Amino acid sequence: MGYLYITESDAQIGVAESYVTVKHKDGSLTKIPVETLEAVSIFGRSQITTQCIQECLKRGVPVSYYSKGGTYFGRIHSTGHINVARQRKQACLLGSELALKLSKKIIKSKMHNQYVVLQRYGKSRGVDVSQTCTQMKILMEKAPDCTSVEQIMGYEGNAAKLYFQMLSLLVEPAFSFNGRSRRPPMDAFNSMLSLGYSVLMNEFYGKIENKGLHPYFGFMHQDREKHPTLASDLMEEWRAVIVDSLVMSLVNGHEILEEHFYQEEESPGVFLTKAGMSIFIKKLEDKMRKDIHYLDYIDYSVSFRRAMELQVASLSKVIEEENAEMYHPIWIR
Repeated sequence: MGYLYITESDAQIGVAESYVTVKHKDGSLTKIPVETLEAVSIFGRSQITTQCIQECLKRGVPVSYYSKGGTYFGRIHSTGHINVARQRKQACLLGSELALKLSKKIIKSKMHNQYVVLQRYGKSRGVDVSQTCTQMKILMEKAPDCTSVEQIMGYEGNAAKLYFQMLSLLVEPAFSFNGRSRRPPMDAFNSMLSLGYSVLMNEFYGKIENKGLHPYFGFMHQDREKHPTLASDLMEEWRAVIVDSLVMSLVNGHEILEEHFYQEEESPGVFLTKAGMSIFIKKLEDKMRKDIHYLDYIDYSVSFRRAMELQVASLSKVIEEENAEMYHPIWIR
C-alpha cells in the first residue's frame, strides 16, 4: 500500500480511470493506482479535485493538509468507522483510575525510550551521558508511585527538559539547539522535530478513527481547543523511537545540511526547503515501513506503522474491558 506525500506547491491532484494523478508544476505527470493508495498528505498550496476527494472518501483514504512548513491543519475522512458505544466509554476516561494507570505506563515507556536514545548517541559521539541518564532513571522509577495524571506529567516535563538538554550536545555543531521551540520552530533541529511530530500525530489520528475511537477524547493531556488529545497521548511513547532518532540520523549522518533550511524575512521560524522536505519525508516513510520487534505481546516482526495500529487496537480493548493491564507500551532496547 502507498502513502502519497505532495511536498511541492501548485501541484494538481486528480483522478482518471483507476489512477490518482499528480500534475507537477513543470508539466510532468505522476500516476498512482488508486487501489494501492492508503493516505494522501498535502504540504503547501497544491490543489485536489472534488472527484479525487470523493474517490478517496469512498475508499476510506484520508486526505491530510499541512502548511508548507509542516504545521498540521486537518483532514478529510470517511465517517464509516465511528463506534458510538466505544466512544461513550472513552469519554469517561479523563480523571479515571484507568487513565492514571495508562498514563503511568505510557510516560514510563517514553522516559525509558528517551534514555535509550541518549545512551545510543552518547556512545556513538563519545559523550558521557551517564549523569543525565541517572537523573532520568530516578524520574522513571517514580512514575509507578504517582497519585495523579498531573503529577506524572510533571515528571515527564522534567525528564523531557533533561533529555533535550543532553540531546543538543550530541548533534553536529551546525545543528545545535537550545531546548524545544515550537510554533514556530526557531532552529533547523526543532523544525524537523515539529514536522515529524505533526506527521506522527496525523498517523495516530487516522488509526484512532479506524478503531471507532474519538481523537479528541484523551485521558492524559488536558483538553485543548482544536487539539486531538488522544492522538497526543498515544504518540508519547513513539516520539523518541521514531522522530527523534530519525532527526539524529539525518543530522549526524550528514544526510541533511544547513542549505536545506530557510528563514522567512517577515516572520520568525526556520523551515525545510522543498529539497529538505523531500529528504525528510522519504527518510520518515522508509522508517515507518521498517520491521521491528519491540512489542512484547507478539512474537513476530512488524513495521513501525503496523505496530502503531496494534497499539491503538490494544487501547480499544483496554477501553472495552476497562483493564489497563492489557496495554503494553513500546519498550526499545
